[in-house]
Amino acid sequence: MSNVTSGASARVTQRAGVWQAVLLLAGSCMPVLGSVLITPVLPQLSEHFAGFPGAEVLVPMIVAIPALMIAIFAPFAGQVVDRLGRKPLLIIAMFAYALVGTAPAWLEALPAILVSRVLVGVCEAAIMTVCTALIIDYFHEERRRDKYLGLQTVTTTLAATVFIIVGGALGVGGWHTPFWVYALSLVIVVPMIFSLWEPKPADSGEERVSAEKVRTPWRRIWVRLLVGLFAGFTFYVLIIEVSYLVVGTGIDAGNTAAIGAVAAVASLFTAFGGLTFARLGKIGAVRLLPYAFALQALGMIIVWIVPALAGVIIGAVIAGFGSGLLLPSLVVWVVAPSRFAERGRVTGWWTAAFFFGQFLTPILMGGLAAATGQLAVAVGVVGVAAAVMAVVLALVQRRVAVQEAADAV
Repeated sequence: MSNVTSGASARVTQRAGVWQAVLLLAGSCMPVLGSVLITPVLPQLSEHFAGFPGAEVLVPMIVAIPALMIAIFAPFAGQVVDRLGRKPLLIIAMFAYALVGTAPAWLEALPAILVSRVLVGVCEAAIMTVCTALIIDYFHEERRRDKYLGLQTVTTTLAATVFIIVGGALGVGGWHTPFWVYALSLVIVVPMIFSLWEPKPADSGEERVSAEKVRTPWRRIWVRLLVGLFAGFTFYVLIIEVSYLVVGTGIDAGNTAAIGAVAAVASLFTAFGGLTFARLGKIGAVRLLPYAFALQALGMIIVWIVPALAGVIIGAVIAGFGSGLLLPSLVVWVVAPSRFAERGRVTGWWTAAFFFGQFLTPILMGGLAAATGQLAVAVGVVGVAAAVMAVVLALVQRRVAVQEAADAV
């Protein structure tokens, strides 16, 4: 009897460490594959499927569809997480991800490839939702939680840079080859099976509540989700457009080294912003949000008013740092206050909002560029919008602080 009791006690007091964090951060990198890995082989894909009706629209959708599927299916993944558990969904999704992700490596028909990309997005929705929820479940102490949420931004940003390079290198062997990288999830899921566990409410000091009795806290999160949607848009503006901006300064489109160098520098500063978030935890995520949007705004406006290559580089660096600070701040603001029983669905809706903003980015930027007549001006317009968001959030925070001070009297 004593052995059973001690075993149960061990499970209740189970404590996550660096290894669990590494696995969850590695899992968080998987959704990045969907949007960046095959970008370097898009010209090859366009050439290969040139004779297929509507190929000029359908081939770019190979990259865009996973983000849209994440936006659509992440809320459903959140429901499953709260009802059936975190770990089972993560393990199933990681195995399925390897299967459907590598499918285009042997597929030849464009419709079949597009179907596989839909399934990739569904798997990514589950993986991203569960990994974020588990980071908060396992590391519920504020200092450790903020550290690993900041590192989530760092690792996914660096992974995006690495995956672009790997995709380009493997693309030399043909457009089929980069898709084999999706099998990487098999390397990660095996240790996940043995090293992760299903968290319990007691681990966070909460009482168990039936998932059927818990509803999504819309009154608390709907405004935050709208901010997250806008942030998904601003986050990806320069990631998507920086190469076109560099070419617009007179750099030859064939000079991929120069274009890649600017993109890589901006990406590194996004990672640096994520690292900085963990060190600024005492300020509080909510207070950091206006500063993060303001940095994005400053960078984009510099791109607008300084049309030379130097303006693009400086602006991308500043905006990238702001984006790195913004993402973990938003996750803490939206997801961290949620209770254990509702955390899966809140995380799912947050993921959906952010990735839907990502999906809308090329559509909205295309419209803005057409309306303004110049891409740099369109980026500047987004920068002005980000500045407005920064001011609004700062004013709301000030109003809340004044109200709290008045209530305390």
